[in-house]
Amino acid sequence: MNKTVEDLITRRSVRKFKDHPVPKELLDQVIEAGLYAPSGRNFQSSIIIAVSNPELRNRIAEINCRIGGWAKDFDPFYGAPTILIVLGDKSRPNYLYDGSLTMGNLMNAAHAVGLGSCWIHRAREEFETEEFKELLKSLGVTGEYEGIGHCALGYSNEEPVKPPKRKEHRVFYID
Repeated sequence: MNKTVEDLITRRSVRKFKDHPVPKELLDQVIEAGLYAPSGRNFQSSIIIAVSNPELRNRIAEINCRIGGWAKDFDPFYGAPTILIVLGDKSRPNYLYDGSLTMGNLMNAAHAVGLGSCWIHRAREEFETEEFKELLKSLGVTGEYEGIGHCALGYSNEEPVKPPKRKEHRVFYID
């Protein structure tokens, strides 16, 4: 089987990470793959914020917990040391789809380089707050962006899971 196809089939979400930092070389490879995700009319409307600063990462986790309704001591990022936040430029009609493809590329690239990942929601709600709008301004980001998702990223601390059998009757051929 082709290595790329095998990676797409065997990638699974990771919900338990080691506390080892992600090497910059691997982080950059994953981010580059995200930047090459398909986008409507090649607008490349998604942006990625890479957070490996522990204080900011923990602050984002705390806010994510508040939005999700979890206790403060719960980690919605499952111990991942790095979070890649994908946002879509709301001025582009396909921003949500473009951002989703970016998330998919990030997770698939992470698997291909030996890292684990998991899509975590609530980025939309976070970036509707003044605190996160200020974060974007501090990074020099202008325009209106919507949070698409967080890609929790790091080394897996769980045994690989065999992909479950796919449900039947999901493909229909018209010859």
